[in-house]
Amino acid sequence: MPKSTKPTKSEPTPLDIVRPLIRVRQMRDFVGKRVTNAEMEAITEVARWSGSSRNEQPLRFIALRDKATIKQVAELGLPQTRGLPNASAAIAIVVPNEPERELSRAFDDGRAAERILIAANLLGLGGGISRVRPDVREGINEVLLLPPNRSVRTIVAIGHPSPDALERKAAPGTARLPRERVIYEECWPGDDSP
Repeated sequence: MPKSTKPTKSEPTPLDIVRPLIRVRQMRDFVGKRVTNAEMEAITEVARWSGSSRNEQPLRFIALRDKATIKQVAELGLPQTRGLPNASAAIAIVVPNEPERELSRAFDDGRAAERILIAANLLGLGGGISRVRPDVREGINEVLLLPPNRSVRTIVAIGHPSPDALERKAAPGTARLPRERVIYEECWPGDDSP
């Protein structure tokens, strides 16, 4: 008796598996719907598990849900914080004030910010990373009641993306330089490469 031949689902390619990461992008326009406690807990848990130089775990995170606080921080940090006013939540990434470790702390800070952005996206939310300029850090630090040995350099706005935020900003396949102009095999391709 012959076996029935059902179509089999093809195995996903490595690119298929990582495609959700490719689709993550900055969003700075949100609708008023609140981010739930469970969503914020999940996102902050991802932040907490972000790697750090020498596993020192120097970062601390302040989950912001109060609209007045978010607005106050946004106003202090403009124009970089322009995505905060209509976000229903934000996460301030707090780093130690250590001038001698500025570079490694910036690396840790960036890793955590990107993971927060990815976590928000995986939950169907949007996020936008804002860098806090040195000239406005003191004011933001005061709003968040930070001790003098800590500072905020990055804040991630989080919310439900507006229809405008969800629209593509470029035609499919045109948002990045072509692969052959960015990815090289084994060595730099020559002096004339951009």
